[in-house]
This record gives sequence, C-alpha cells and structure tokens, in this order.
Amino acid sequence: MAESKESNYKLSAVQTGSLVGQKAVDVKYADVAIQFMQEHDAETPLISPEQERKLNRKLLWRVLGLTFLINLIMYMDKATLSYSSISGFWEATGLNQNKYNNVNTVFYVGFIVGQVPGTYLIQRLPLSKLIAAICFFWSLVIFLHCAAFNYAGVIVLRFFLGFFEAASIPILTTTNGMFLSLHVRESTQPIFYASCMASPIPIGFISYGVLYSKASIGDWRVLNIIIGGLTFFLSIFVYFYYPNNPIEANFLSTEEKVWTIRKVHGTTHASIEQKHFKREHAIEAFKDPISYLICGFFLLQQLANNLTYQQNLLYEEMGGLNNLNSTLVSVAGAGFAVVWSVTACIFMVFFPNKTCFTIIWTTIPALVGSIAAVALPLSNSIGELAAITLASLSFGVGWICAFGLAQTTAGSSYTKRLVRNAMVLAAYSISNIISPQIWQSRNAPKYVPAWIVQIVLSFTIAPALIGVVWYILSVRNRVRSAELNEREKTGLIKDDEGNEIEVDIATLDLTDLEDKTFIYPL
Repeated sequence: MAESKESNYKLSAVQTGSLVGQKAVDVKYADVAIQFMQEHDAETPLISPEQERKLNRKLLWRVLGLTFLINLIMYMDKATLSYSSISGFWEATGLNQNKYNNVNTVFYVGFIVGQVPGTYLIQRLPLSKLIAAICFFWSLVIFLHCAAFNYAGVIVLRFFLGFFEAASIPILTTTNGMFLSLHVRESTQPIFYASCMASPIPIGFISYGVLYSKASIGDWRVLNIIIGGLTFFLSIFVYFYYPNNPIEANFLSTEEKVWTIRKVHGTTHASIEQKHFKREHAIEAFKDPISYLICGFFLLQQLANNLTYQQNLLYEEMGGLNNLNSTLVSVAGAGFAVVWSVTACIFMVFFPNKTCFTIIWTTIPALVGSIAAVALPLSNSIGELAAITLASLSFGVGWICAFGLAQTTAGSSYTKRLVRNAMVLAAYSISNIISPQIWQSRNAPKYVPAWIVQIVLSFTIAPALIGVVWYILSVRNRVRSAELNEREKTGLIKDDEGNEIEVDIATLDLTDLEDKTFIYPL
C-alpha cells in the first residue's frame, strides 16, 4: 500500500490574520475543490507509479477522448458548407464565390457575439449541461440547412451556428485543464487539435459516398442530414457522460479524484473551478500586455484560416480534379495534418515546457507551402496540391498551443483564464470575419494577394509575437526564481467562523500577477 501523507488542506489552529504575509481569501472565492479535499486528502495515500500510469490512461481515454470526439464533430458541422459547395448547394441557394465568402464571415460574426453570454454561462452552469445544449443546437441548425433555398437563409443559419459554437472550445480546453497535469495537457494539445484537422477524413468519405448517391432531394441535403444526425446523438451522449469537474466525475473513485486534483494543483498551479466572477481579475486580464500579444497572434495567424474552406474550390480551379477527386485529396491532406499533430505531440512529450517554440516551428510548413503556392505555375498541379496541403493543414497545431498558452500563463485564476479565452477568441473571430474577404473572385485563379497576406502576417509576424511572449515571461521567471520564498507557496482560506485553512497557494484562485510564486510554463 502506498504511504499516507499529511493533508495540505487541513484546518489551521490559528486565527485570521495571524500568519502575516500569507495570501488569504474567503472560502467562497477559492477553488471549489477545497471542501472535497478537506474531507478526503488526509486519508488518501500518495499515488504509486503504477497507479499514476493507470490513472493517466483513464483520464486520456475518458476526458481527452471525449473532448476530441466533440471537437471532431464540431468541425465536421462547420465543414458541411465547404463540402456542400461541391454537391449542388450553391446552385440551390444562389451562392457564388463572394457570397460564399460573406457566409463564412457571418459565421464568425455569430462567434464573436456569442463570446459574452458564453463566458458568463461557463462560469455559472454545469459544463456537461452547457456543452450538451450546444451540441443539440448545432444539430438543429445543421438540419435546418436542408430547408435553405436562398442567400439570406444561409446567412442566418451560419450566424447561429457560429453563435452556438462560441463557448465550445473554452469548455473543452477548460475540461482538459481540470483533469490533466501540466505536462500531459501541453504535450497532448496537438492531439486534441488533430480532431479539427482530422475532420476532413470522416466527412470527406461521407461526402464521397453522398456524391455517388445522386439522391433526388440533393446530395447536399443528404450530407447535412447525416452530419446533423451524428451531432444530435452526440448531444444525448454528452448529456449523460460529460464530466463537470473531477469531483463530480463518476468514472473516478474517491482516491482517483484526490490524486487528479493534487496533480492539477501541483503542476498547473491553477484552480480546478471557481463559480464566482472576480471583477478585479477580469480587469487585470485586459491590462496584461501578454493578453494582447497572444491576441495579436490570433488576429494575424487566423487571417489564413479561410484557406481550409477554400481548398476544395482551389483544387477545382487548378483543373484536372473533379468533385470526387478533390474530396479524396482533402482526405489525404487531413491525414498529413494528423501526422503533423502527432509529430508535435511526440516532440512535446520528450521536450517539455517548449510550447512557445512548438508554436513557431510547427508554422514552418505553412510558410513554405504558401510561398510555393504563389511561386509555382498552375500547370504544375502536383506541386500546387502539395503546397496547398502544407499551407492549409499544418498551422492549426500552433493555434491550439497558443490557446493553451493563454490559459496556462494566467495563474490559478479561473476568471482571468475565461476572460482571456474570450479575448483571444474575439481576436480569432475578428480575423475570421476578415479572412474570407481576402479571397476575392477577381483574383482567381492564383489569389496572389491572399497568399501574400498569409506569408507576411500569418506565418511570419504572428509566430514572432509568440517569441516576444516567451522573452517577457522568461524574464519574469528568472526574477521570481531568484526571489522565491518557500513560505509564500502556502496561503490561507478563511471560513465563516474566522478559522483558517492553510493550503497550497494554487487553490486560492489568484492571477499570475498576484501570485509571485507562479512560474510561467513556456
């Protein structure tokens, strides 16, 4: 049996204010895991190496596996418009290239509008019920695409699809952060994002089969019915099996819950969950220059994001590829993207604390592919195919790593993490509102202005901003490490009776600027 330990969450025998210099907060503003840990921490032994391996496997399958599945289907929902465009949807609804661009823009208008209510609801509602509701409304909107018959109707549908999606990525990444240790979370971020880049594989094969069906109601309607149905069944599954937090996770034993919370507190120095919105932490998020550097990365990098929706059209305009073959090329490209994500994951497993560096080096294929796409003639179809694949399906690894960086560098504060999430997703939305508009039909078939924007802003300046983030946080880490006082790593929770609980400072729900013992993961 593993040895027992003294609890880090026990009631202290001192009165409020007697431990001078220690951070103290009221218990209602601390981590929601405090009460659970008070009851079970002392009686739970230290985890053995074998138990830790078993628990990590369970968390990866049950938590990361579930968030991966939701993200995969979410991106299949989003991609239905691209695949519908080659199966008669444009003709049925009166779309053309510029109207298609506008429809993609409106999706992100809905996405940015949804940030405020989404951020509020994440901190107020159980995450399982919220993500289940989002999945249900996704399915409803996808089904309604079957009834679309004009441009105005498509605009409305895409707005609401973006609106309902707004809170999904913060929910999924927040859930991963509640259950996974810092190293596991960072190293598996590319795997999580592979769900986005892998989405062309299942939807590509589904679309390929649908194009052969020649259905009387229209191939694009059949596609939307299939994808909408998958999303509806996902909403039912998620309602019953999505965990709100480790404390309420039915698939974990009491010991496993304690071990999970200990690992998260000890490695991420972040709270599990905090349902009180802290105004001062929100203000700090808006004042912190790191927030704006990361937002700048999203604003510039995501100018390239519409390329993933344009690739099927680009394949068609190259000539020599019909609808069926362009779909298969998309599937092959997605396979490359998954391999690239796994490569990044392996790198981060063996070289921990290299998130900033990973964001930079994983952008290189997109930069090279974009330059090649501009330089090569359209007659070089093999070269163009390779260039488009490199450019459109590799930079997503940097996107999700940057999103993780925005969270892990905010300290233990739940509010600051959520507010910064909203900030970076607002920047992401603004960029994606602009992105479709750089693909104007007058620039066909090479679209040189769009490629130049991506080369300069998305794949050169954007990763350079992450280099600036790394430099600033490295300087902060050196100063903090030199001045670190071990006593400052503990804090006080004050209950309603004036008693104090001496706890790890990570449970106080402090920001990175409030907690001077916080060392930034880089």
